[in-house]
Amino acid sequence: MQEGFITKNTGFACNKSLIHCHNHEAPHDVITAIKHSCNPYFYQVYKRLIQRGENPSIFKDSRIGIEKWSKAVQSFGLGVKLNTDIPGIKTGNIPNANYYDTKFPNTKNPYGKHRWAFSTIYSNAIGEGEIGVSPLQMANLAAIIANRGYYYTPHLVKKIGENGEKRPEYLVKNYTFVDSIHFEPVVNAMELVVQSGTARRAQIDSITICGKTGTVQNANDTINDHSVFIAFAPKDNPQIAIAVYVEYGTWGGTWAAPIASLMVEKYLNHELSEKGLKKEKRILENTILTKHQVFR
Repeated sequence: MQEGFITKNTGFACNKSLIHCHNHEAPHDVITAIKHSCNPYFYQVYKRLIQRGENPSIFKDSRIGIEKWSKAVQSFGLGVKLNTDIPGIKTGNIPNANYYDTKFPNTKNPYGKHRWAFSTIYSNAIGEGEIGVSPLQMANLAAIIANRGYYYTPHLVKKIGENGEKRPEYLVKNYTFVDSIHFEPVVNAMELVVQSGTARRAQIDSITICGKTGTVQNANDTINDHSVFIAFAPKDNPQIAIAVYVEYGTWGGTWAAPIASLMVEKYLNHELSEKGLKKEKRILENTILTKHQVFR
């Protein structure tokens, strides 16, 4: 949307021949695509970002595209080391042209320059492929969306000194590549994800929570995938942003979403409602099953 490749009203068919997807209503705009996590939709969006038509060679064109894409994504604090006081943080990985040059070499060319294109890297479109992120970066991403385009560097120490001075480096707004206006349909979509989409188990009475589910594939197909959920709340006056990962928890809406909702409710209301207590009981008393093992 920022670069004009789509608008908030752009639709694509959910063409499962491009990339696998589940059954849902037609993704006729950005909001519907996010609500249902439509893989073919984001395949098409990513294709437009990578193959921009700026060079007749698909290899050179993809090189131009991924360089612009990776720099934009890094402005969200992904693929970079956040300047925080939290020890042991990871940079993750947002691949660029040089990364793929070294990934696809051949005997004639020790580097794979002009040997890869969108068709090689399209799985990045749905957050897979060579993309790597940390839970902290994902919580920060939720904060960016809540703030409509900027973040304060995550930190533990808020104030120091006898007078409780705030550390100045943590008062700086870090703006992303994307203007605030383009975050509104994303925020509205994340509200619908919880209201009627893939994260209905994250609903909280009297609190409008915005979220997005995710599933991290497990390389071992005998064990469940991992459950992921990011969220912020309340929608129009955000006070908390969160990322929850549950190993072997299958889909994001199964375990990560309800766990996140309990933490959000406790933070904002200081106690759990009757509905929240029932949700907590279900989580505490349940067992996460894999195909061949039980993890408690």
